[in-house]
Amino acid sequence: MALVGLVRVSTSKQETARQHDDLDPSCVKVFEEKVSGTIKVADRPGLRAALDYLRPGDLLTVQEADRLGRNLLEGLIVLNDLFQQGIQVKVLHGIAAGEHTERSLILDLALALAEDRRRDIARKSRDGMDAAARRGRKGGRPRVVDADKRRVILARHAEGQSLREISRGVGVSLAVVHGEVKASQEPAASAEPA
Repeated sequence: MALVGLVRVSTSKQETARQHDDLDPSCVKVFEEKVSGTIKVADRPGLRAALDYLRPGDLLTVQEADRLGRNLLEGLIVLNDLFQQGIQVKVLHGIAAGEHTERSLILDLALALAEDRRRDIARKSRDGMDAAARRGRKGGRPRVVDADKRRVILARHAEGQSLREISRGVGVSLAVVHGEVKASQEPAASAEPA
C-alpha cells in the first residue's frame, strides 16, 4: 500500500509549499496541479497522472477534501472512480480527516462545503468590485505605461518598428504595446464619418 499525494491550487500565482510540507514526508510520490478544482477530471493533468499511477490498495492523499475538487459533482465522480478501483482516500485535515474506503456522508459534506465556499468567495469578489465601481474605482492591474513610455511606444510605432521590437526596446509586454497602439487609433477611427 502506497500513499500517493495530490497537491492542487487554482492558479499559478498560488503557493503549494504548505501542501507539500504535509504530503512529501509520507507519500512515495506527489502530483501537483495548478488548475481550478471546478473543472472536469479529464482536464486536470495532475489528478489524471495520479489516477494513472495509483494501484488498488493505494491511498490518494490530500491535505483537505477540497483538493479533490471544488465542484460537488466532479468531486463525487473522482471519489466513485477511486473507490471502484479499490483505491482509498486519505484526507489529512478538515472535517473529513481520516482514511476512507468508500463514500460517506462526511466526505460528501466536505465536498459540498468546498463548493459552497468557492461560490461564497466568488460572490464576495463580485460584490467588492461592484462596490468599488459605485465609488468610481475600477479594478484590475495598475497601468505599467506612464505618459513618457506611451510617447516612446507611439513614436516607435510611427517610425515603422514592429510591435515586438517596441516591446523589447521599451521593456513592456507585447500585449501592453498592442493595447497602447490600439487605444491611440480608436479616437481617430471614431472621428471618421460613417
